[in-house]
Amino acid sequence: MKSTSISNKLNIVILAAGAGKRMQSILPKVLHTLAGNSLLQHVINTARRLLPNKICIVIGHGGEAVRKAILDDDLIWITQEQQLGTGHAVMQALPHLDKEEQTLVLYGDVPLINIATLEKLIQATKNEQCALMTAVLPDATGYGRIVRDVKSKGITAIVEQKEANHEQLAIREINTGIMLIPNQYLHEWLPELKNSNAQQEYYLTDVIGMAAKLGIEIASAQPLNTWEVMGVNNKRQLAELERIYQGERANELLEQGVKLIDPGRIDIRGSLSCESDVEIDVNCIFEGNVVLGKGVKIGANCILKNVTVAADTHIHPYSLIEDTEIANDCRIGPYARIRPGTKLSSKVHIGNFVEVKNSQIALGTKANHLSYIGDSIIGKGVNIGAGTITCNYDGANKYQTIIEDDVFVGSDTQFVAPVRISKGSTIGAGSTITKDTPENTLTLARSKQVSISGWKRPVKKANK
Repeated sequence: MKSTSISNKLNIVILAAGAGKRMQSILPKVLHTLAGNSLLQHVINTARRLLPNKICIVIGHGGEAVRKAILDDDLIWITQEQQLGTGHAVMQALPHLDKEEQTLVLYGDVPLINIATLEKLIQATKNEQCALMTAVLPDATGYGRIVRDVKSKGITAIVEQKEANHEQLAIREINTGIMLIPNQYLHEWLPELKNSNAQQEYYLTDVIGMAAKLGIEIASAQPLNTWEVMGVNNKRQLAELERIYQGERANELLEQGVKLIDPGRIDIRGSLSCESDVEIDVNCIFEGNVVLGKGVKIGANCILKNVTVAADTHIHPYSLIEDTEIANDCRIGPYARIRPGTKLSSKVHIGNFVEVKNSQIALGTKANHLSYIGDSIIGKGVNIGAGTITCNYDGANKYQTIIEDDVFVGSDTQFVAPVRISKGSTIGAGSTITKDTPENTLTLARSKQVSISGWKRPVKKANK
């Protein structure tokens, strides 16, 4: 859904400084990927949809690698030299937070937070009010607990698990860490934070207790789905969120009428748009932007990246297609590889173990077996025999092969580019073509066949 601006005074601070030791990786935690994007990129994409005045990202561990990985000039990068807690992290952003505005705090390792959930939190607030995203979990172990007043049910404090007493540990409502605080309060309260706790850290959550003591109302909202506020601390949790994300995308496709042979075995690592009567078999991966037209069928174990496929085309199993435009009623694969820069017109057949790269292939042309077509322009109604190769590279430069309409190419032919095969030509099997051919003519290029009398086939030597 498309979001409109909730507030023209909204700042967003994304905390992304953690080391992520439990990931058991030298890669900064927020750069681990989910559905083809880094955890941090997911959060940034969601934050952008709220149309904030500014987005600040607090980095620390592996900060330079994080900045290089996120190609976005509109972000404000802030380095937390020492990781002294969430309160200390937000404190580093204070110089960028205008006192007349408000700040939404998000986390670079909580990738699935929904735009509708954040809008719900923002809409729960009134002027000069704080707001907190909470959730009720069957098992609240590891989370800070939400303490409420017995009578008013208002939030009075957040108690971290290591600081909680027995009664507080029984609370199932937890702090997700996501909060909205007027900047005037952040400027006043953050410098007052103390680190007299078990972790000796400055907890951002302590500002909630400060607000309660001052009688400032603390609004709360809960996510539409509890998995939205789940963080990633290890590879197991990352894998769990991956399957949740993919399950949600699969359900969306099913609601749109797409036939998924097994909704549990599809991976969408970008955007996938489908028209009616699309069918997708198991273990297919879609990366970048993929568009599938009406009646398209994708066989098992295919990978499509930045591909447009028009109506009634069938892509058979184990095909790999990237940066390609495919017209209607084509037949691709199985085991075909189509590389960037390729355009296939209607009714083209690209068969098993055929590779096509940076080529244009016109209406009705067929290359059904074991061929390589690179840097070529191929006309209508051409038949490419098995084992045909366009020799497009001389070791330093690439050259083009042009095959005009209605050409028949015999098996095991080599075209040494640059070369033009004229309309209606027939190329004899086993030929190596180095010169342009005339129209409607049979062209052969073979060495003389010789039979050697008295030659004997080698025999295997006996073991000594």
